[in-house]
Amino acid sequence: MKIGNITLAERPLFLAPMEDVTDPSFRLVCKKFGADFVYTEFISSDGLIRDGEKSVKKLEIYDHERPIGIQLYGHLPGAMVEAAVIAEEAGPELIDINFGCPVKKIANRGAGAGMLKNIPLMVEMTRMIVDSVRLPVTVKTRTGWDDSSRNIVEVSEMLQDAGIKAITIHGRTRAQMYRGTADWSIIGEVKKNPRLRIPVIGNGDINHPVKAKEMFDRYGVDGIMIGRGAVGRPWIFRDIRHFLDKGELLPEPTVSEKAVLALFHFEKSLEFKSGKRAILEMRRHLSNYFKGLPGFRETRLKLLTSLEPSEIKDLIRDIGEKWGDYRTDDRTSVYGE
Repeated sequence: MKIGNITLAERPLFLAPMEDVTDPSFRLVCKKFGADFVYTEFISSDGLIRDGEKSVKKLEIYDHERPIGIQLYGHLPGAMVEAAVIAEEAGPELIDINFGCPVKKIANRGAGAGMLKNIPLMVEMTRMIVDSVRLPVTVKTRTGWDDSSRNIVEVSEMLQDAGIKAITIHGRTRAQMYRGTADWSIIGEVKKNPRLRIPVIGNGDINHPVKAKEMFDRYGVDGIMIGRGAVGRPWIFRDIRHFLDKGELLPEPTVSEKAVLALFHFEKSLEFKSGKRAILEMRRHLSNYFKGLPGFRETRLKLLTSLEPSEIKDLIRDIGEKWGDYRTDDRTSVYGE
């Protein structure tokens, strides 16, 4: 698969850009487990052009992460163009435009998925960004604003004509948020459109290797992007790749193995961020690392409320020692959790 001048493996797996999730520590562990392409957390164009500390910090990328994309969001074309130029200087492989975030405070301002209510502006903004940078520009979006405007087949063509080199489609409308089931059939319609020449990457509800293969086989997408299914489960990339290549399901990591990984992830998070922020943003990962352990409620509460790094590390070690070779998933369910 190629995105502009970027060559990726056949049936590549992408880590979705997620706020307060896809920081350097999580990108590192996902790369270790075989993610073919990763993204920064999405970055506000307004924050970036105003030299906001949090936005600028998100531009930091490392050679071991490559290939990597920087994702931007905003509702003002001029600010998005300026932000794209700044982001290009950070040296990513591509610039991605977020036209998919459904969060109210973003979408109601006309950014993220809010741009789906103004397709002419979406297309014009995209064209302006493509013209302003040398790197490939891609887009991540949804199937439409709501069920009455599921127009992604036509919109994908317009964005292609504006110059993007690939499109990622989350199989829900903005109105759905993350409720219900992602509709991959409409992603398949985009892929089958004979007028579309750019790669199509599917996104939504990928939480198991069998499901990933099914989406590749049934809808013919060029790549798959994984978001929530990877949070606290970075080995999902290894498991999917092994199943695609060998047709075999790997056993889930033991609790001891998860504890070693969680400890490494946490220590890297502390390296990249201040203590409290690192702790708060690790909680969703730690919750999923050890999800499904019986009689775990009291330990889980301590793990997710402590603000002391040393205490959290001790808890992780204790979990690994206590549960050892136990596995919370015997792989009997085709679709995982």
